[in-house]
Amino acid sequence: MSVLYIFLGLTLLVIGGEFLVRSSVALSFKLKLSRMVIGLTVVSFATSAPELLVSVNAALEGFSDISLGNVIGSNIANIGLVLGVTAVIGPLAIDKDFYKINWPVMMFVSLALFLLLSTGKELSRIEGAGMLIFLIGYLWLLIRSARKSANNTQEVEEVDDTLSQVSNFKITMWLLIGGVSLWGGSELLVKGAVDLAVAMGVTERVIAVTMIAVGTSVPELAASVIAALKKEKAISLGNLIGSNIFNIACVLGITSMIQPVAVKSPEVLSNDIFWMLGFAAVLIPLAFLPKKLIMGRYKGLLIVVAYAIFIGMAFIN
Repeated sequence: MSVLYIFLGLTLLVIGGEFLVRSSVALSFKLKLSRMVIGLTVVSFATSAPELLVSVNAALEGFSDISLGNVIGSNIANIGLVLGVTAVIGPLAIDKDFYKINWPVMMFVSLALFLLLSTGKELSRIEGAGMLIFLIGYLWLLIRSARKSANNTQEVEEVDDTLSQVSNFKITMWLLIGGVSLWGGSELLVKGAVDLAVAMGVTERVIAVTMIAVGTSVPELAASVIAALKKEKAISLGNLIGSNIFNIACVLGITSMIQPVAVKSPEVLSNDIFWMLGFAAVLIPLAFLPKKLIMGRYKGLLIVVAYAIFIGMAFIN
């Protein structure tokens, strides 16, 4: 039953996330927000909603290892799985914003998370609020940078213009379906993860950094692979890095403001977070060596192999 709960939970999270993104974008058009602002803020927040609901639900039920494992594992999966597999299918170009803005900010919030967890062994409400304030500043910087750029298509390419014509009734229904699906999916996923961990004799942390993290990354992976196979622009490295920043600053920020997130498994600080920092740090040498600003197939394969080693070691240990 635990596997069924996890499957149903992930399915509901995918459905809920899709409806929430659509309704949020449609509502933003009604509020006369620009496509650029919608792409950089509304879409980013809506796509982080599944991770947020899972983390909040887990923290409230006392399973803070799932909250931390969900975010840390998702950040590892975004690079090791989504970016790696997509690069294997087709080489990706890297723009200058990657090393000027996105990567430094991702490394900063990742290191900040490590330091905060190491010193206090938990994320407090004040620290969560600080993360959210930092995220607002980062979004302001992105919007300002995008407005100065002559070409803003990269940041807003996922915004569907047809959603500007959606009726208020549809927006309301989509919000309801999205909200209920996300809540139900998070409930089932947390319950299934805890039951499966007990049945397999592993900690909730292991299930969170592997199965739950991969599950919440499946929509991004599927979309990227399909686009790469069609020879379309598969993925923006900047948007992927932005997702990792949102996971830490938004998901853990809001979760810890609702319920402080404690470190219960020592492996979170002795193993998992170092893998997350390692996957983040290695992007810079991969971006410039040997071929500059190209994430080619061999680099992608290297990242995927490293991710497979991480998954294997999580269960073996």
